[in-house]
Amino acid sequence: MDLIYEDVDTPIGSFRVAEREGRVCAAAFGDGWSNVAARVERRLGPISWKRGETTSAPALAAYFRGELNALDRIEVDAAGSPFQASIWSRLRDIHPGTTVSYSELASAVGSPRASRAVGSANAVNPLCLIVPCHRVVRADGTPGGYAGGPERKDWLLRHESGA
Repeated sequence: MDLIYEDVDTPIGSFRVAEREGRVCAAAFGDGWSNVAARVERRLGPISWKRGETTSAPALAAYFRGELNALDRIEVDAAGSPFQASIWSRLRDIHPGTTVSYSELASAVGSPRASRAVGSANAVNPLCLIVPCHRVVRADGTPGGYAGGPERKDWLLRHESGA
C-alpha cells in the first residue's frame, strides 16, 4: 500500500501528515512520527511511504496562520476500536478555543465512568492535531497529557484561545 506524506513546518516543530486516497491516516509532530507510523502499519499492513504533496498540508498551514477552523476541511481515515472511533469522532466536534474534560468526553459518548479509557484513546490517536485530542483537559482545567508534549499542548490551547 502506498501512502503519500508531507512535512509541514509549524511554529512548534515539524509536522508530518500521510494520506491514502486524499484522506489523512497518520499525522504527528516529527518526534512522535515513528510511533504513529508503526501503529498505522499494524493497521494497514506493509506500507510504501512516498514523499509528495498532500491535500491536507494547505489546511494545516492555514490553521497555524490563525484560520482555526481550517482543520475541519481535512478528510480523515482513522480506524480503531469502536470506542476509540467514537472518541476520535467526538473530538472533531470540539471547537477551537474550547476544551472538555476527560470525564465530560466519556459522558458524551455514553460511558460516564470511562475517563481513563478516554485518556487511553487520546494517547493512541493516529491523527494528532487533526483529531484534536489537545482540547481534552483534566477535570480541574489543567492540561493533562499530550503525545506531542506538554509545551505543544499549551501552545495549541493558547493559539486557539487567541492568547
